[in-house]
Amino acid sequence: MSVLLYAIITLGSLGLVYGLGLAFASKKFHVEVDPKIDKISEILPNVNCGACGYPGCSAYAEAIVGKGADINLCAPGGDEVVESISKIMGIEATSADKKSAIIYCQSGGSHNTKLRYNYQGISTCKAAVLVSGGPNACNYGCVFQYDCVNACMFDAMHIDRNGMINVDKGKCTACGACVTACPRNLIELVSTIKRVHILCSSHDKGGIARKACGNETACIACGLCVKKCPKEAITIDDNLAIIDYEKCINCGICADVCPTSAIYDPLKKVRAEKKADAKLKAETVKKKLEKQKENNFEDDKK
Repeated sequence: MSVLLYAIITLGSLGLVYGLGLAFASKKFHVEVDPKIDKISEILPNVNCGACGYPGCSAYAEAIVGKGADINLCAPGGDEVVESISKIMGIEATSADKKSAIIYCQSGGSHNTKLRYNYQGISTCKAAVLVSGGPNACNYGCVFQYDCVNACMFDAMHIDRNGMINVDKGKCTACGACVTACPRNLIELVSTIKRVHILCSSHDKGGIARKACGNETACIACGLCVKKCPKEAITIDDNLAIIDYEKCINCGICADVCPTSAIYDPLKKVRAEKKADAKLKAETVKKKLEKQKENNFEDDKK
């Protein structure tokens, strides 16, 4: 009985000593948490996507308050979150530069690229590129196993009936998961303000690139885009045209002159239609003038 009592007293004493020690340590090493961190954490969407460059929303909130991180880095939150954080921090709100994923390749399925063999291995892009460089004839293009689509947490990437991957800019948060997932580095996060893109990554020479691309959308490094660009925003690097988005003004001239449709601009069709209308009107006016001259000539003869 005395042994049991001794054990109880010993354990109780140790518990009391450790408890007092922990209580002392908690007060001695207590760190005050700025209430702004909790307020900002509540405002952030808490999806922990990493688009801001920090491990999660809580880490980003701490970085804003403790390290002065920019308040416009939360892509999913948008301008509404920026405005709310600016009020908490007492600083001017700066509009978030919304970015979206751009895929520099227009292949994606058997309908859009030429195949060297029928891949039947593990259904991942990383596995596919290990087998003789991938199933498609282009060694630089998408191997259409859709690692990027599977990595997207926001349902912003979809596969159409031809196997092409389309990005929903409205849903894309620029978290970068798809960028990391692509083994061929075909995806980049670009400001949604920028409209014109060179959707090709092939460094093969023109003839080879064109032959490998079933859609004939490969860049052949002809240099027409470089010559026509009014801002010198395009250069040719290792048989591939590259746009400097800092210089690009979205004029779309490069897309208009590109012979292989490697350069994408959603307004290209609109400009072509306007040009066709203008040409038709000019021809109509010219015919009217010629007809009027003929009539005047006939009147003079009379």
